[in-house]
Amino acid sequence: MKKFDEKKALLLLEDGTILNGVGYGAIGEVVGELVFNTAMTGYVEALTDPSYAGQILMMTYPHMGNYGVNIKDFESEKIQVEGFVARHICQKPSNWRSQKSLDQFLAEEGIPSIEGIDTRMLTKKSRIHGTMKAILKVYNSNESININQIKNNLKKYPDISKINFINKIKKNTVRNIKSTGKFKVILIDCGVKNSIINQLTSRGVDVKIVPYDYPSEKILKENPDGVFISNGPGDPKIVKSTIKSIKELVNRIPVGGICLGLQLIALSAGAETFKLKFGHRGSNQPVKDLSSGRVFISTQNHGFAVDLDSIKNTDLEITQINLNDNTIEGLANKNSSVIAVQYHPEASPGPHDTHEFFDKFIEILSK
Repeated sequence: MKKFDEKKALLLLEDGTILNGVGYGAIGEVVGELVFNTAMTGYVEALTDPSYAGQILMMTYPHMGNYGVNIKDFESEKIQVEGFVARHICQKPSNWRSQKSLDQFLAEEGIPSIEGIDTRMLTKKSRIHGTMKAILKVYNSNESININQIKNNLKKYPDISKINFINKIKKNTVRNIKSTGKFKVILIDCGVKNSIINQLTSRGVDVKIVPYDYPSEKILKENPDGVFISNGPGDPKIVKSTIKSIKELVNRIPVGGICLGLQLIALSAGAETFKLKFGHRGSNQPVKDLSSGRVFISTQNHGFAVDLDSIKNTDLEITQINLNDNTIEGLANKNSSVIAVQYHPEASPGPHDTHEFFDKFIEILSK
């Protein structure tokens, strides 16, 4: 059993807020954007989601780690967040699938974590004042720290919109994942989740995964049935090479997109994106489909959105909206060769209301 005073931790926000808590995971100091996720479960999937690159993840549900960690729940090969924040981290998980504790997982992956602080207050602060940069430091209880040095380290950290986080997680290799061969789709990897790949392959799609800056002429030479743009981290405006490729592919081949993929498709069509005050992260976001009137609950993880008014000057149509703040949740073009959603229809974790998005993409490939 870990001793309560074995490690200490400190969380410093850019507005000067300092919180002291108990340290878990790895000893060290990390800096990133502090973001909150409102899901009650799915901490393993969230930790390993490449869309969280460059961010310190805070869970609003107070009890994390109670069912342990299982490698089958990974969305990538490793933890992608910079640090982890929770009200309480369970040290003795109780679940037949558990392979290790959350603390052990964080320590093995070199990720600092803090517990025992007021995450409710931090969430309210983010909602009122907007998302902030933060430094998380975990250190031995007998170690003295220089708070001024930590503050200086935070000041030096650039604005998140100036960092290409996709480059930090980029895989240069091309991967082929075979299914039944019913369709062949090239997936442009901006930080794809395993669950998205699984949803495609389970529908008979052979998936070829290529880096985000893979040239469009190479894609067209392979004559795939469609192209899919994945989720990923950071400001979409930075990903200029992918935006250029999409512009050259649209109207020549069916295109699908999820999360960052939707934003890149919108930018390629001439629309604009903006940074949300505190983003959408969780598994309880209500989305309305404008054609059917149906409302469903979705899983989301994004800090940027497409500007509503900017769509008027493009050939895209808004198909779905978020009922909390009326931001865009779905887009399609007028000849029905493009379909994209802002939420995560693979819903891992989350409700399965939105799995049909992949069926609609398959319908487009069939036509």
